[in-house]
Amino acid sequence: MPWSAAPLKLGRAWPAAPDAATLRARWSALTAAEGGEREALFRPSRARGLGSSVAALPGQRTGTGKLARENGPCPEPVRLAHGPFEECWLLPDHRLLDAARPELWRVADGERQVFLVEQGYAPKAAGPALLATAALPDDRVPAGRPGRVRPLYRRPGGREPNVAPGLAAFLGERYGRPVEPEEVAAWALAAALPSPAGCRVPLPADPRVWEDGVALGRRMSEVQLRGARGGGRPRLPGGRRPYVRAALPPRPDSLAYAVEDETLLVGGAGRIAPVPAAAWEYRVGGVRALEWWFAGRTEAAEPGALEAVGPASWPQEWTSQLLELITVLALQAGLETERPLVGPDSAITREELRAAGVLPAPAAARRPASVLEGPEEGPEGQLTLL
Repeated sequence: MPWSAAPLKLGRAWPAAPDAATLRARWSALTAAEGGEREALFRPSRARGLGSSVAALPGQRTGTGKLARENGPCPEPVRLAHGPFEECWLLPDHRLLDAARPELWRVADGERQVFLVEQGYAPKAAGPALLATAALPDDRVPAGRPGRVRPLYRRPGGREPNVAPGLAAFLGERYGRPVEPEEVAAWALAAALPSPAGCRVPLPADPRVWEDGVALGRRMSEVQLRGARGGGRPRLPGGRRPYVRAALPPRPDSLAYAVEDETLLVGGAGRIAPVPAAAWEYRVGGVRALEWWFAGRTEAAEPGALEAVGPASWPQEWTSQLLELITVLALQAGLETERPLVGPDSAITREELRAAGVLPAPAAARRPASVLEGPEEGPEGQLTLL
């Protein structure tokens, strides 16, 4: 998948939140402030300030005037992949984001696009090398440096798969049947291995290994996408589905696990069970995914900052998110036990791919496609000229 981009870099924490209502409240607080107070709330950086002039993000209807004089309505929040297995909401306003990656916004769509996200590399740390998301991903990671983002398609609407030219045809000849470009992404999801230089994806010489790996990758994708792109919501078998056994307190401040009865203890009084041990122990970058998710909702923010604007108590929406996350982690942990093993003696070699003209991928395949699905508003209301 030769075209990749860096993930979104927000530059400030407050434009993202676990619920959309919080973002609307933060926007109201920002636009109600004036002068130095507005600047302090905004938290300027080298890339963005109240006087920054930038274009609107592709596909988004937001203001392009300087934020110093902004008093319009709140931009409509959109979904954001806020790190591995974590989804939240984002204000899709280019003026708020240090590096918004417009090339990714241009190919995002609500029907077909999937982003494969390389996870931050942390030596000897447990966790997946590659994950799939339907939402645009940012650079928040539990450990290591953020990895690259590889869209499944180079154009919106499922057009032009982001697969090295000639690779699908080469694999089709090796395996004795046509290979769809989307199978390459499914295989990568199942077989990717971490390395300091990014994900390493061996290709098997045995067609049976390929078939099994592609089927596994598709199941992983369905779990990780959580019902997006036409799949069903992830579910554990009836007797294993987690439920709230004791109500969560209004402001839980701790998370623990009782292994003897598979119970997640939320804030001491709250209890969720059954929670498989595999879900509790599941790690990304060496960090427990459940603890990382919980910390993102309960860590104290600086008083008076926009990050401190949020729900007065734990919303029911967050409990639903927690139950789904437990399900996703349990299913993902089970699927990872089936990962294909492709050793040096059973893999297609780089020399074979070079001889077939697959490697190196042409420069055009490593760059974004020229995509302009509609007018894009430039700074201060200007329109893009082509």
